[in-house]
Amino acid sequence: MTALDLDNLADRFQRCTISKPEWTHPVHLQVGAWHVHRFGAEESARLLRNGIRRLNDHHATPNSDMRGYHETITIAYVRLISAFLAAQNAPIELAVEHMLASELAAKGHLLKFYSQPLLMSVLVLMSVLARKEWVEPDIAPL
Repeated sequence: MTALDLDNLADRFQRCTISKPEWTHPVHLQVGAWHVHRFGAEESARLLRNGIRRLNDHHATPNSDMRGYHETITIAYVRLISAFLAAQNAPIELAVEHMLASELAAKGHLLKFYSQPLLMSVLVLMSVLARKEWVEPDIAPL
């Protein structure tokens, strides 16, 4: 992947032209890394929050208590990506390649920091709260 590829992916995210099947975990991470690299953690969190909700709406994925946008997952990854990129001494495209080959890209990576019920159980009120707003990790600090 080149820097131009990342720019194009971010542009497609912003224009809501990433298809639903294409909107995978690795693509979330690439879009997140591009935003963190360009705007820093705080501003990218705001942009990603709005952009993910907008893309979900475009795909008719409800942003509800059980589906769609998840604030805690988004903010946790923004923080982890920010730390990862800060530790890289490489152009963004190489840093993203390294990130995608790292444990950070593993689908269950956040379970090192959060219990599954806190993040994903529709039966646990805390997971509903975590979907709507930032919740600190319950296993280990980020």
